[in-house]
Amino acid sequence: MKKIFFASVICISITSCGGDKKTTESKNVVNMNPQFDSYKINFIEQLWKIYPGWASSQGYHKYDSILVVPNEASRSKELNFAKANLDSLKTFDINGLSDNNKTDYYMIENQLKSAEWAINEQKSFEWNPSEYNVSGAFAEILNGNYDSLDVRLRNFYLKMANIPAYYEAAKKNIKNPTLEHTQLAIEQNLGGISVFETDLHEALNKVKFGEHEKQSIEATAKQAVIAIKGFTDWLKKTDNKTPRSFRLGKELYSKKFEFDIQSGYTVDQIYEKAITHKKELHENMFVLADKLWTKYMNSASKPTDSLQLIRQVIDKISLNHVKPEEFQTTIEKQMPVLIDFIKQKKLIYIDPSKPLVVRKEPEYMAGVAGASISAPGPYDKNGNTYYNVGSLAGWDKEKAESYLREYNHYILQILNIHEAIPGHYTQLVYSNQSPSLIKSLFGNNAMIEGWAVYTERMMLENGYGNNEDEMWLMYYKWNLRSTCNTILDYSVHTKNMSKEDAMNLLMNEAFQQKTEAEGKWRRVSVTQVQLCCYFTGYTEIYDFREEFKKQEGDKFNLKQFHEKFLSYGSGPVKYIKELMVADTKQFSK
Repeated sequence: MKKIFFASVICISITSCGGDKKTTESKNVVNMNPQFDSYKINFIEQLWKIYPGWASSQGYHKYDSILVVPNEASRSKELNFAKANLDSLKTFDINGLSDNNKTDYYMIENQLKSAEWAINEQKSFEWNPSEYNVSGAFAEILNGNYDSLDVRLRNFYLKMANIPAYYEAAKKNIKNPTLEHTQLAIEQNLGGISVFETDLHEALNKVKFGEHEKQSIEATAKQAVIAIKGFTDWLKKTDNKTPRSFRLGKELYSKKFEFDIQSGYTVDQIYEKAITHKKELHENMFVLADKLWTKYMNSASKPTDSLQLIRQVIDKISLNHVKPEEFQTTIEKQMPVLIDFIKQKKLIYIDPSKPLVVRKEPEYMAGVAGASISAPGPYDKNGNTYYNVGSLAGWDKEKAESYLREYNHYILQILNIHEAIPGHYTQLVYSNQSPSLIKSLFGNNAMIEGWAVYTERMMLENGYGNNEDEMWLMYYKWNLRSTCNTILDYSVHTKNMSKEDAMNLLMNEAFQQKTEAEGKWRRVSVTQVQLCCYFTGYTEIYDFREEFKKQEGDKFNLKQFHEKFLSYGSGPVKYIKELMVADTKQFSK
């Protein structure tokens, strides 16, 4: 659910809305912060009644036993909730709110408008069958540690009751779905069946329920599995003569970019920036590859094509990689190395009480990304954060080798910086500590992904990897990935880029292995806009840091900058920037 709640662009400066405190007081503007704080509390409580599944994912477990049936009635409730709260927001004078509350105001407003747009215009519930998958929510109940297993299993049991109705509603909603989302839905739903068979059975063996209660739970689980299999069978047999294109189209894509990214730039501007940055990266990579040529290629003649020269050096360096069976253990071993480096360089505080667990990627998550973070919500701050690692088990030798060359000795380290420390894991721990629950709940994807990309460069700037030319060359290759993500996503969804042209971009211009490029093509065919988050957020964060460093001069402290930046939660970068600038005096003490 959370993916639809990224707020939209609001082209109004926070500071320009109300001026500073003295100006507000001189105009006798009423202080509306107490009323707005009360409104936010009530708003969030009502929000969870509409979206109980989202509430559970954020660590709010009051409604764990409820599974909303995705029918017309539930969508009407969403729309009525959005309209009522948009009307409520109009009763607050924005000039009477603090800067933090102004940001929360805009994020609430944008979330509500985003929900309206998703139902009324995007209508992905009609063409994206992969939106219908209950396994993840039920797996979270079994994997949680927020309550006793007895309580969690009973909520699991009550929640299962609506699974047959859930999938019947899904069938009624779906109209000329895309072939790509249909296939993804089949794979992920079938993969998730193990939650109701193997995982549930193991959990029941750990509790002292009576035999009758266990039998009731298992009987309901069997009905759930029948419903899931029935849905996938229905998808396989449905005669879809006019499948919708997976391409979103320029109009919907531009609007989704506004809601999801919240950049100060338009989508067209970001695309042009990415094109320019790709050229700059190629220039930097050529300098390094040319320098490393003799070390790796001996006396071989250099190709006249600069991209071919870069490719050949990268291919040689990429032969240095782990064995398939060592992929996950290598990631686990690197976590303390990253922590020690950050402590030594005093880059940011890492809370040792917030556990990070590296695990094999659950089957119900498979098919989109090979590595990801599942973090606890702000209500479950002490819960585990999981680093999900895609398994190479069952892969043929050629495919596994291609994948491991992509995630070679150097890039695997950069991946761990991005996904874990000090990337996603670290940022999301800070986000959960934010005093603004709104900013934690309505996390801005561009800020979240942008921070992870920013930390890759920041770590190397501070000496990680001993400034080896190989590490920097591979970093540029990795950064080229974020840049080309934007170019790919924009081009595929708005310019009808073919798979052939996409593979050329990814393999010949971004120097990716075939397996990685194939995976990215699949990803761009089942997601929209999300691939733009990385480059957009990174650009805004890095540029802001450089501006702030120049402003602060000798007073600038990188550790303080990082901790202050993250303290505002996962709000849009443009809002964080304005809040930090307004708070410069306190920050620089």
